[in-house]
Amino acid sequence: MDHRRFLLTSLAGTLAAPFAAGAQQSGKVYRIGFLPFAMCPAPPYDNDLRSALRVLGYVEGRNVVIECRAAAGQGDDRFSDAAAELVRLKLDVLVAQGTPAALAAQRATATIPVVFVTVGEPVGSGLVSTLARPGKNVTGMAAIGAHQVMKGVEYLKESTPRLTRVAILLDLSNPNHAMGMGEQDAAAKAMGLELRRVDVRSPSDLDAAFTTIARERAQAVFLFPLRIGPPDADRIVEFTIKNRLPTLGLVDPPYRVAGVLLFYSFSRAEQYDRAATFVDRILKGANPADLPVEQPTKFDLVINLKTAKALGLTIPPSLLARADEIIQ
Repeated sequence: MDHRRFLLTSLAGTLAAPFAAGAQQSGKVYRIGFLPFAMCPAPPYDNDLRSALRVLGYVEGRNVVIECRAAAGQGDDRFSDAAAELVRLKLDVLVAQGTPAALAAQRATATIPVVFVTVGEPVGSGLVSTLARPGKNVTGMAAIGAHQVMKGVEYLKESTPRLTRVAILLDLSNPNHAMGMGEQDAAAKAMGLELRRVDVRSPSDLDAAFTTIARERAQAVFLFPLRIGPPDADRIVEFTIKNRLPTLGLVDPPYRVAGVLLFYSFSRAEQYDRAATFVDRILKGANPADLPVEQPTKFDLVINLKTAKALGLTIPPSLLARADEIIQ
């Protein structure tokens, strides 16, 4: 299958929700674009979006078509190419995942409504004027912020009390990742920690990242969302377990599935449920400039005891008590 292009079609939606009539009255088939952070297909994200829209009465093969375009690991210019390709399809709404994708969508069109998900600092990145009054054709769900990052660092510190040096794997070409560094450093210093940032923009950067982590004598690894797939996440976890480095993954499911020690993230389901509501309101005539940006209300902490055992760590009972899920 061509991972840059696919048409999400499904004829299984024979059971329309009772309240779907409003979405179907005109007989119009809406065209929704999806610009993901990584690739097409984009499970579980495309499934989350599709399911959330179906609940609101938008059924593929009946009254909606979802088009996906992506450029995994190819740089921001390729996000722009993918966004431009979607815009040429004359969409009714474009859904963008992550800050680089949302910025590319914003650059590609000033008229097609754009709904973003998993975007940190939407004001700071220039996506919206204010959270309360976006002011443009763009609105959506905010996600990662300095508070979430530092909470994750706190959990790492609590899991490994003697921890003093943390390597953060992040993508410095992502505007969201580059924001808040001074604030993060100040908070980490207050906890007796030093942060070492390692730039990873594609899977090809991982070998150099591993060398840097070893050279910097990092004692734990904090993982921002990266443009990598499950095999790459597996490589990271294998490296960290071999070198006895506790890990915390932020946001992306590959980290959790690969077996990071800690996983701390907002609710993905909430992001896409609310994004679908934005899409529904826009298709019914709402102006995205007037739809306030929403922020996550639920965060989950997952602890992997199998990985803790492999690392020779005993997780403190106080941290286990706060976990939303424990993987044995």
